[in-house]
Amino acid sequence: MSAKPTPPQHLRDLARLRRVRDRIDREYAQPLNVEALATDIGMSAGHLSRQFRLAYGESPYAYLMTRRIERAMALLRRGDLGVTEVCFEVGCASLGTFSTRFTELVGMSPSAYRRQQAEATIGLPSCVARQVTRPIRNREAPETEPHLD
Repeated sequence: MSAKPTPPQHLRDLARLRRVRDRIDREYAQPLNVEALATDIGMSAGHLSRQFRLAYGESPYAYLMTRRIERAMALLRRGDLGVTEVCFEVGCASLGTFSTRFTELVGMSPSAYRRQQAEATIGLPSCVARQVTRPIRNREAPETEPHLD
């Protein structure tokens, strides 16, 4: 049975988790894995994953993929890169995994998003475009159309 951390220890753990989150935000396009992130802050990978989920509501990997998808959305809105180029630009090694995760978060495929959004945000400041097009996490994207049998 594990003891509940003391308030000073809890604050230290939160600070370490913020460092991990900040590193993911900065280095999303780099190859990152939970083991390396955990080693850098002196935690086991399992403990980091559990604590990160408690603090931020999702695993470090899910958070990393959300950051990558957010950046991919911005690149696709620009319209000058293809989906495969965007996939590798944001640090994904597999086009299939990228497309699947993108579709789960955004509710449409990267190519459909590129077609739809390329002109939809023309004239909007990038900070506004980023806010109104932010992906929805954890498969909460609306269904495109109800299925009638």
